[in-house]
This record gives sequence, C-alpha cells and structure tokens, in this order.
Amino acid sequence: MEDMLFYDRMQFAFTITFHYLFPQLTMGLSLMIVYFKWKFLRTKLDIYNDAAKFWMKIFALNFAMGVVTGIPMEFQFGTNWAKFSELTGGIIGQTLAMEGMFSFFLESSFLGMFLFGEKLLGQKLHFLTGFLVFLGSWASGFLIIATHSWMQHPVGFEIVENGKFVLNNFSALFSNPWLWPSYIHNQLASLITAAFVVAAIGAFYILNNKHSEFGKLFVKTGVLFGLAASVLVAFPTGDWAAKNVVEHQPVTFAAMEGIFETVDGGSEIVLIGQPDTENKKLDNKIAVPNVLSFLTYQRWDAQIKGLNEFDEKDYPTNIPGLYYAYHIMVGLGTVFIALMFVAALQLWRKKLYKTKWILWALVFALPFPYIANTTGWYTAELGRQPWLVYNLMRTADGASPTVSAGNTLFTLLGFVGLYLLLGMLFLILVGKIINKGPETAKV
Repeated sequence: MEDMLFYDRMQFAFTITFHYLFPQLTMGLSLMIVYFKWKFLRTKLDIYNDAAKFWMKIFALNFAMGVVTGIPMEFQFGTNWAKFSELTGGIIGQTLAMEGMFSFFLESSFLGMFLFGEKLLGQKLHFLTGFLVFLGSWASGFLIIATHSWMQHPVGFEIVENGKFVLNNFSALFSNPWLWPSYIHNQLASLITAAFVVAAIGAFYILNNKHSEFGKLFVKTGVLFGLAASVLVAFPTGDWAAKNVVEHQPVTFAAMEGIFETVDGGSEIVLIGQPDTENKKLDNKIAVPNVLSFLTYQRWDAQIKGLNEFDEKDYPTNIPGLYYAYHIMVGLGTVFIALMFVAALQLWRKKLYKTKWILWALVFALPFPYIANTTGWYTAELGRQPWLVYNLMRTADGASPTVSAGNTLFTLLGFVGLYLLLGMLFLILVGKIINKGPETAKV
C-alpha cells in the first residue's frame, strides 16, 4: 500500500510539475501582450504591435504544450485517485468543469482570432481578442486555485451518510479565505516568470546586436513589470498567504520555518539551516532573533507554536522537503527583487543597455522564476500532506485501491520519456521563433 501511494504521488507530482512550466508563463505573458497592444493603439508605433504578435506566437506554443500535458492529469483523477474523485467530485467537479467549459474555450477561441484575424478584425477588435485571451487565462488560474483552496481549507460543504462531500453553498467556494491570497500571489508569480523571460530574450538580442530595438523594448518592459511583480509577490501577497497558513495550518507553518520547539518570547527567522527531523533541531543555522514574530504578528515578543505542540501523525509528511522548498522560494524571490531593482536603477540612469553584466545576469536568470514557482507549489502541496482535504481526508484514503504500484511506475516511466521528447521539441520550436525574431511587416 505504501509503495502504491508513493508511486501515485510521484506520478501526479511529475506530470503537474512539468505541466505548470507552461501556464505559469502564459498567464503572465498574456498581460504583457495586452500591454504591448494597448501601447500600439495609443502611440501608433509599429514596434509595439510587432512585439505583441511576436510574444503571442510563444504564448500559443506554451498554450498548446499546457493543453497536451494537462489532459493526463484529468485522467489521473479517475485512475490513481478514484476514491478521492468519488467522494469529493460533487465539489471539485464544479470548479474544474467551469475551468474547462468557460476559461479554456474562451482562451483558445480568441487566441486563434488574435493570431490570424488582425486584418479582418481591425486594431481595436484585435486588441479585444488579446484582452479576452488574457481574461481566459487568468480565469482559468482562478478556477484551478479555487479547487486547490478548497482542498487546503474546505468550506461550504456537508458530508452525507455514504461519506461523500456535498456542496451546500456554492458562493463559499469563491469567498474562501484561502482563495484570494493564493490566487493573487500565484498570478504575480506567473508575471515574474513572464517578465524575466521577456527581459532575458531582450538582453540576448542586445548582447548579440540582433533585433536591438526590440531587445531594448523587451528589457525595459520586462524590468519594469518584473520589479513591480517581485515586490508585490513578497509584500503584501506573500505576507498575506503566510498569515493564512499561520491561522489555518499552524503545524505547516512550524515545519516551513523549521520551528521544532515553542520558545518563550519572540521567534527568530532562519536564513540558513538544515532540518534534522530525528533530533528535532536545525543544524548550522543562521538566524535573526525575533524577526519572524514581528513579521507574523507585528509584535517582537509574539510566540509562534513549534512542532512539539502538535500530534506527530499530523506533521507534514516530508518536513525537510517542505522546509527547503519554502526557503528556496523565498530566497529566489529576494534575489529577483535585488536584480530587478539594480536593473531598473540603471534603466533610470539610461545606462542599462550598455551594462553588460546586468544584461548577462538577466539572460542567466531566466530559469530561476520557474524554479521559484515550482518550489512555491511544492510548499503548498507538501504543507497540506498528509491530507488530501485538510483535516478531513488523508492522502492514503483517496488513492485507487485497484491500481497497482507496478502499473503506476510503468506509466510514470512512459510519461518521463514522452515528456522529455515533448520538452526537446518545445525548446527547438521556441528557439526557432526567438532566432527569427519579431516580424516587422506592416498589415
């Protein structure tokens, strides 16, 4: 049973990790495309229109990959997690169906119009199609996170005699206190990914003296969007989301921060350390006294509960994984703020395009927002374990009892091979688009 559960979790973790590489770019990029098209309508400068169409090609490729890699996850609800789907389908089916029926169709339909309908529609309607693509992508994220938020903090339901969860308050799904902090934080994080990708490609063009005018536009736009998003993802949205965890999942918060013992007075914030779960301590830690208490409760002497206050059966299943994922996310977020601030300062001083070390830093920083987004999701998911529905359904109770560990491992290996090929094809196609650069032919 333990092997079966392990491989069920590994398969879903792998497929969703690979899948989310694509939506995290499309959601943020859709907003930047709308910005480019809006600037074109205001200024009538063709460079903005060409930029919008260039990035929509990359958006479309990411969107297609997101669809292809997202479909297998839907099937896993019925194969690996049939018991979970049977008991909670009356609730999570609502938001997942809405995501497919409304958001996905809205996004995909108007994406085609934006790509191929500029001449027919005219510029204002063309802008509208781009805006509707943005609206569809952000609505899709909202409905997925509404599902996730219900699993983290279940609301608006009752459990009937056969053990099934039944929704008795539809509006509660969208007024869930877990939803809005998670959603805004996630969307800003996706905007960071898009901003770094746009800035990195722009810096690449400048350094190679290729499509230099577009390079300057991309760097400027990426840095400005990236600085704003990096600051906002830390405060207030990151702070808001963390306080939600303190209130609703205090044992998770203790594990995230590496607090094994409750201490009198204020709690320190750990910058570096390695959790030793056997001896219940942090090794080699570097910490700042009382800061965590102040950030959490705005009081230097506020007490924060340690893991010793809770039953061990309710501890997060993988405390080291949770701790490291959280600290990688926070550490990278701090680096993003610093890099974008320095780049914005040089932009203001009109020296950015000639400051090669910053341009190279932007190029090499491209993968790190993907890592930060991934570890952010790992923090949320590892933090909820050992529950599928927090405090109501354990992960072991939601797995399919008839799917063997061998079958799951076999299909997991198949996914790894297939996704490796898809990933290589994706990189080749994106590389061709970037190498060709934006088209400047007027419509």
